[in-house]
Amino acid sequence: MLVAPHVLALFTIINLTTAIALALLGLSLGLVWGSGGILCFGQTAFFGLGAYVYAVTAQNFGDTTLATLFAIAAGAAFAGLLGYFMFWGRISDVYLGVTTLTVTLILFNLFRRTSGPEYRIGNALLGGFNGTSAPPLHMPWDTGAMLLPQDVFYVAMGALILAYVGCALLVRSHFGRVCAAIRENETRAELLGYDSRLYKLGLFAVGGGLAGLAGMLIANGIGRVTPDLFNLSYAAQAIIWVIVGGRGTLLGPIFGAFAVFWLTSWLGTQSMFNSNIVLGLVLIVFVLLLPRGVVPTLQKLARGSQRQTKRERARGRRRPRASVPAE
Repeated sequence: MLVAPHVLALFTIINLTTAIALALLGLSLGLVWGSGGILCFGQTAFFGLGAYVYAVTAQNFGDTTLATLFAIAAGAAFAGLLGYFMFWGRISDVYLGVTTLTVTLILFNLFRRTSGPEYRIGNALLGGFNGTSAPPLHMPWDTGAMLLPQDVFYVAMGALILAYVGCALLVRSHFGRVCAAIRENETRAELLGYDSRLYKLGLFAVGGGLAGLAGMLIANGIGRVTPDLFNLSYAAQAIIWVIVGGRGTLLGPIFGAFAVFWLTSWLGTQSMFNSNIVLGLVLIVFVLLLPRGVVPTLQKLARGSQRQTKRERARGRRRPRASVPAE
């Protein structure tokens, strides 16, 4: 990916930037669902909110660096606020998923009805269906130095790598191990003295912040923020990315997002198949044949191959006993 801007067309680079933003959204859901066991159907709520906060802040202050920080903070803060009421209310997994999905639909319908001139935040018109423009990123120390699409691609790639490393460190930390224990058996973890509500809230807020960062990147990739970022398409696809790639891993949702994005783009070039039907069939096939996802299945096969190789090497080291000649 380091050499991609030098060998690929500009349109492809812009599409790759969009794919990276979606992969970051998938990573945020993979962290929340895979590591914490929190099935969130409304991860796109923080995704779209981060995009809108970035666009509005950048239009009002003219500083995209500040707008990026606001987008991350907005996603984390809204996730923390929503998570407080859900986790302290002891909502079960099914109702938690329904609640987050309902919040996403509320935001979708709310931003659709902001088409009048009175719906503005400072200098930024929300625009209803048409949405609002998203100013492109610029250098942190020079507001006049606008980044080209190739530069935005590098920023998106760097953000995805840093987010992955950060999530990996978080999962391997004491906090991450406690979250895994809560995911496996919440009652047992609480009997050991851990407040499951607090840990789930922290993980949920981190996932919301990552989704807000993904919203900022999608706003730069598309150049415009519309209520479509809240719709059911993104919400359903995020679930598909995690299932296809592999729940419980961090690379799985990233791989799933790239694979489904490529498949969706390819389906858009032909008119024989409906893309939604194909995505539904893909989900059914993976649930039935590869319930663990692609990455965990490949890891399992790799471990099995390594064990087989070790056994063969161990057999090769054993020397046969010398035969005693018959008298």
